[in-house]
Amino acid sequence: MIWSLVKVLLFIGAIAGITYGASLLLETGEGLRIAAAGYEFTLGPFQAVMGLLLALLALWLLLLLIGLLTATLRFINGDETAITRYFDRNRERKGYQALSDGLVALASGENRVALSRAVKAEKLLGKPELTTLLVAQASEAAGDTRRATEAYKQLLQHERTRFVGIRGLLAQKAAEGDTETALKLAEKAFALKPKHMETQDILLKLQANTQDWKGARATLDAKMRSGGLSKDIFRRRDAVLALQEARSIMDETASIEAREAAIQANKLSPDLIPAAAMAARSLITAGDAKGATRILKKAWEAHPHPDLAAAFAEIAPDESAEARLKRFHALTALHPDHPETRMLQAELQIAAEDFPAARRALGDLIDSKPTGRALALMAAIERGEGAEESVVRAWLAKALSAPRGPQWCCDKCQAIHASWGPICDNCGGFDTLSWREPPQVATPSPTGSDLLPLLVNPPAKPEPEPAAEPEEAEVIDLAAIARRAV
Repeated sequence: MIWSLVKVLLFIGAIAGITYGASLLLETGEGLRIAAAGYEFTLGPFQAVMGLLLALLALWLLLLLIGLLTATLRFINGDETAITRYFDRNRERKGYQALSDGLVALASGENRVALSRAVKAEKLLGKPELTTLLVAQASEAAGDTRRATEAYKQLLQHERTRFVGIRGLLAQKAAEGDTETALKLAEKAFALKPKHMETQDILLKLQANTQDWKGARATLDAKMRSGGLSKDIFRRRDAVLALQEARSIMDETASIEAREAAIQANKLSPDLIPAAAMAARSLITAGDAKGATRILKKAWEAHPHPDLAAAFAEIAPDESAEARLKRFHALTALHPDHPETRMLQAELQIAAEDFPAARRALGDLIDSKPTGRALALMAAIERGEGAEESVVRAWLAKALSAPRGPQWCCDKCQAIHASWGPICDNCGGFDTLSWREPPQVATPSPTGSDLLPLLVNPPAKPEPEPAAEPEEAEVIDLAAIARRAV
């Protein structure tokens, strides 16, 4: 450090001396007279400048000689690499310059320039943890996948860069769609750095895609312990994974273990509708109707849903319409003004053929929340009360173009799903489906407006009057369509 400072000071002094001497020569226009040890030398302006340049060259050679002598003394004192470092110093300087230029070019988007500088730095420097990494990233940015793969494999050989190499290969395999290899690489990366947030997310997504629910739960637990998730979010997502684990067990064996897994998923998140429905069905299979009723009531209290009503109906599948109406009071009394509750009551009343009561249950729902389901129920009520066919068809026409109401909708990409799942089929988001009304998009309906004249004013055709039995069958079928949750 001190020697470097001395060299800098000497260089600055030499430049200052040359500048001062040149200015004197320019001012006087005469030569330079030097007298020393009884000798006198007179130099012209050109000769003086050349003498100064030779003196500067001599000074530079002297500094090199001093550096070599210093390295030799260090070698004699036991520093075996002192002389090697001395001769490689210029090579190292050029290597670091190439490395610096490569990083700047990569950041600037000049991928080919970055790759050439990276290759040059790799030849000049003996530090693969720096140069090989730059080669890999520059090759990947330039589209040279083969060279990038080779560079990442070289990084695997060094302990300090092994994680970076695995991470690079993991990104390549994931982009290629090689899920199996990507999963193995993600597991290795997770073993090296279990607290790395990005690795946790990638591994969790791959495990969910391959339906490794047990492994996904372990990864989620590690993510929570490392501070990547709050306890509330962890419990919710762990319940989602536990539910999928229970589904896979139930599909294979449908044993007591499956029922216990379903109940555990419901305990982790009681408001998770699919978990509550599965836990209730597992208790129904075990003959525990009270336990199933308790689970469904708790879930309905958190969020009324048609799937919960369907599971509640399975507790006593052979009961009469009147008995079912009475038993369902345990649910309908929890949120009597909720639209789902009112439509459920209307469906139950239609099944019991009490159409005035069904109309009262709907109330102003067809005006305040005119969904396709509510309007279809209104059509069933009108037909049950003996209204004209044009009135029934008018309600059905409105139902065609009306909003469908709450659906399983992705909170991330707004995609609509027919049934709940842990992963969005459109964007791949985990635990992003929620039961809500999707955003309305103003697009022309291919069925609603085109079929409206046919439904409201159908063309007159000479047909015989329908018999009483077909008319009654038609009413029953329409009512069955309307009460889809029961």
